[in-house]
Amino acid sequence: MKTSVHACDQKRRSFLKLSGLLGLGVASAALLPLEKAETLLFHRNEYKVTKTRLLMGTFVDMTAIHHSRDEAENAIGLAFAEVDRLCAMLTRYDNKSPVAELNALRKLEQPSLEIQELIARSLSFNRDTGGAFDITVKPLVDLYRDRFAAGIQPTDTDIDAAISTVGADKLRFQQGDLVLPVAGMGITLDGLAPGYIVDRASEILTRNGIINHLVNGGGEIRVSGSAAMNKPWTVAIQDPDKKKNFPGMIDLRQGAVSTSGNYEVFYDREKLFHHIVNGKTGHSPHLSTSVTVMAPTAMDADILSTAVFVMEPEAGLAYINARPGYECSILDRNGRSLKSTGWPA
Repeated sequence: MKTSVHACDQKRRSFLKLSGLLGLGVASAALLPLEKAETLLFHRNEYKVTKTRLLMGTFVDMTAIHHSRDEAENAIGLAFAEVDRLCAMLTRYDNKSPVAELNALRKLEQPSLEIQELIARSLSFNRDTGGAFDITVKPLVDLYRDRFAAGIQPTDTDIDAAISTVGADKLRFQQGDLVLPVAGMGITLDGLAPGYIVDRASEILTRNGIINHLVNGGGEIRVSGSAAMNKPWTVAIQDPDKKKNFPGMIDLRQGAVSTSGNYEVFYDREKLFHHIVNGKTGHSPHLSTSVTVMAPTAMDADILSTAVFVMEPEAGLAYINARPGYECSILDRNGRSLKSTGWPA
């Protein structure tokens, strides 16, 4: 899925990402390594410590460059503990999670600071993007999933009914509680929680003295400092055709990258219905094939790769160009490449 650093097999990752997004059990999980660790010594004072775990329906990779193997392994362990905690909190597929509780009861009493932060950030970008990013599209995503699972394409009547429950402006905080006031409403944090979790893992690594690191949460990538031998981290942009003809390579020492595309999760062979949904039209956007965004944080990159994908390509490009600190590369459905003014050559 998404951007990569040549880590895990892309087909396996795509299958697991699909399973995670659809809330399916991974029947073949027993055949896959749930955890992998590797340590390399480049010279006397530099270890490269990498650990990969199966989480969030995909593979989460953490790589640290540090003079102490033990310190790096300890910090990575603490970062994975934070990932575990946040995954349990932010998933909508576990009935015991706060997000699932909100969707079931349309009310979440005194949400945690983490959920408050995510909701606030999502609402800010919803307003700023004119509704292109909207966490309340869950009814539409569920409609696509359920209808196609039954071998039926959603009708215009189905879609219009789902649209009536969509709209981030409907979300309410009442006496500290989060409320969904319209019957049938629901939220999905799939468009920002992975990036948020990657950011938090990066913060844990930095807090524990691991300045040089990369965290890859199934394609939401955050880097800090240098890779081995003081080189920048190299991130490959995912090839929409999955033929390893990467559209670009980015060298980074700080910041984040995320890619959204219609090739990630789709419900019909024609890819007319996929996991990115325009909450205003009720349909998946088709003018772009992939959108890659560079941002200071993985959460912002995650959000904006989705939002720009929903926009028309020229409008998305103009949106990013007007915001210092953000860059994007858009591949439209005709194969045309559009890049923001500061996109690295």
